[in-house]
Amino acid sequence: MSSPYITPEGHARLREELDHLWRRRRPEVVRALSAAAAEGDRSENAEYIYRKKELREIDRRVRYLTKRLEALKVVDRLPDDPDRVFFGAWVTVADEAAEERTYRVVGADEVETGRGWISADSPMARAVRGKSVGDICIVHLPTGPAEIEIVEVRYTDPADRDGKFVEAVRS
Repeated sequence: MSSPYITPEGHARLREELDHLWRRRRPEVVRALSAAAAEGDRSENAEYIYRKKELREIDRRVRYLTKRLEALKVVDRLPDDPDRVFFGAWVTVADEAAEERTYRVVGADEVETGRGWISADSPMARAVRGKSVGDICIVHLPTGPAEIEIVEVRYTDPADRDGKFVEAVRS
């Protein structure tokens, strides 16, 4: 079971997906299904079979999102100690070869490896949780344990250097 935490942005994305599926996509599929059903023999009607499957997939995702959104806790404030790595932090780490990587610790529903967004339940996030700049920790990777050093901890997007997110969260 994954942690029930999510950022405000992630929560908004899941709500938008649910709204899109329920208010736009599902009605479109129901109309197409009705039209396909009106064509006659359903057992050999590829459009009807496809639309039934598509409707089941939409309904499954709607059920999941509805339950998941009820269970999630939105983390919309800075931690008491913003110099340490906690949920929502962007953390830059350096490995033994001094190669730096930046990650953001997010909820399981928000993981985007291409952006460096890692789950709060991942080995990397567990290794850096509670640490601050200069701390060295061991992360257990599939290739074995690796030593990393915390280089930077931020609660604003590194691309947003004016700190709008921090100011919005503090107010």
